[in-house]
Amino acid sequence: MRIAILGTRGIPANYGGFETFADELSRRLAARGHEVTVYCRAHHTDPARTRLGDVHLVVLPTVRTKYLDTIVHALRSALHAARRRYDAVLFCNAITASVCWIPRLSGARVLLNVDGLERNRRKWSAVGRAAYAISERLSTVFPDAVVTDAEVIRRYYAETFGIDPLVIPYGGDLEPPRGTAALERLGLRPGEYFLYVSRLEPENNALAVVRAYAAVKGVFPLVLVGDAPYAADYIASVRAAADPRVLFPGAIYGEGYRELLFHARAYVQATEVGGTHPALVEAMGAGRIVAYHDSPENREVCGDAGLPFDARRPETLSRILDSLVDDPGAAAVFPERAKARVRERYRWEAVTDAYEKALSGDAVGGPSPRSG
Repeated sequence: MRIAILGTRGIPANYGGFETFADELSRRLAARGHEVTVYCRAHHTDPARTRLGDVHLVVLPTVRTKYLDTIVHALRSALHAARRRYDAVLFCNAITASVCWIPRLSGARVLLNVDGLERNRRKWSAVGRAAYAISERLSTVFPDAVVTDAEVIRRYYAETFGIDPLVIPYGGDLEPPRGTAALERLGLRPGEYFLYVSRLEPENNALAVVRAYAAVKGVFPLVLVGDAPYAADYIASVRAAADPRVLFPGAIYGEGYRELLFHARAYVQATEVGGTHPALVEAMGAGRIVAYHDSPENREVCGDAGLPFDARRPETLSRILDSLVDDPGAAAVFPERAKARVRERYRWEAVTDAYEKALSGDAVGGPSPRSG
């Protein structure tokens, strides 16, 4: 098939979950013999670059503002894709629903990955939340099929709109790192730091995590990996609340990210909005002890393979991290549980199988992890 992926910032991944998804999926589809093109934004991917391995790149400009960046780029990409006459087009992000009908005019099969309930993110104004609410409705009309990565979100669309989306999760089976250069650069020792990976935005609760960590004894660093382009005030508040043990290395990808992930004593997932978060699944696949904010989506991913806390009550996270400083062996059962759960539910080859079928029109469902 000739396949296009639209709606992300582009590859190689250098921003968030959708970019990681596009990177991993496009490479695997191309390796299976499909002709795959990923549409990228000019401020995230070098405009002169036309390929990444076997994947074709189309780099287009956009309006670089919080509210127009994604939708303007999606519109330009959709118009370009319609002229290319792809066999199948995968849109990412519910806000692109209003333009995902365009490639259908040239005969393409269109899938829309809506992710989670984006309108619940605290970063959006009333206008932004309204736009996402409208997009949820449009996503049930314009694409050929809707995809979500979590059973919780599938149930929402089924109960609210009467449709039954495909459930296709992310993969979490990363290749282990080859060295420890990222740790050495940050002055870290394997097994002697805690790791948090998310965009530093309010609904990801970095502030709650650093406040919880202030009550944790010992000298282990807490490493907050991530950044956010439109959250300067929030990031400043997180930095102001952090004690000297907290490190802010910014966003890290690729080998450096895997090094930090595979060598952390434990991983903290504090997100309260979204579907399946790639970093959470990857931490489980790396065999980390995982502490997670007890949202329905995070609970669905972790099941009995992680330690729940409530980000609204930072002391619940403090107690978990304190116990892991004192006696990490007390949680020794969780790494094997986490790896087994990823092997069962979150393998990239199974994810690619499901998307391959969905893009060809053969799928009636995808791998659908159930809660528990």
